[in-house]
Amino acid sequence: MSGRIPHSASPAVAALAARSRPVDAAEWRQIPWVERLDAVEHERVLHDMRVVTIEPGELVCRIGRPVTYWFGVIDGLLKMSNDSAAGYPITFTGVPSGGWFGEGTVLKGECYRYDIQALRTSVVAGITAPTFHWLLDRSIAFNRFVMMQLNERLSQFIAAREIDRLTHPDERVARSLAALFNPLLYPAVGEMLRITQQELGYLVGLSRQRVNEALKALEAARVIRVEYGGVRVLDLAALRVYRQVGD
Repeated sequence: MSGRIPHSASPAVAALAARSRPVDAAEWRQIPWVERLDAVEHERVLHDMRVVTIEPGELVCRIGRPVTYWFGVIDGLLKMSNDSAAGYPITFTGVPSGGWFGEGTVLKGECYRYDIQALRTSVVAGITAPTFHWLLDRSIAFNRFVMMQLNERLSQFIAAREIDRLTHPDERVARSLAALFNPLLYPAVGEMLRITQQELGYLVGLSRQRVNEALKALEAARVIRVEYGGVRVLDLAALRVYRQVGD
């Protein structure tokens, strides 16, 4: 199984913007960095931010498109991926609820080097690139948040290279799950990640059946517990270094 999900007709950024709306009070409270803002910053971001609901297979960002927004997931699950030189898809990471992404691309003003695609119906928020840069110029607290994001993202992608080299499916599932439980990048996840076995398969590049086997092995090792609608982590440190023994 390639790990690729079916594409729906991928809307342009303008089409997503046309469907967008202002952020509501409940969504605003779920954004981890807004509490760092002062009153003036709060007001500008509140008026600048847009929210849109995207369906499975829709693209939030597409390779080669110029950057216009800094995005975050209010609710849902996205996949960051690209195609290799050989033409098969490479998934860099998943982005669950609470995650904000693409700050490096916004900082450099580059075109996207990856696709960001919805794995399930998701609610995505964004602030425009000019407002992102305005915050960087004005707010030390916001700068610290972005620096933390970049540092954690670097560690995440180093770990992703290690995952690519793992040959045992159980280990690939363990490390990929651990990445989604990063408390700094994805504070909304907590100890329970809402994800289906099919969605995890799309992220790891395995069939749903093989993911099911891996989750059973991880349960037997007492590092996770599969619950209705998702996965609960029992030992994050052990999940991050999980090795299959005797196989």
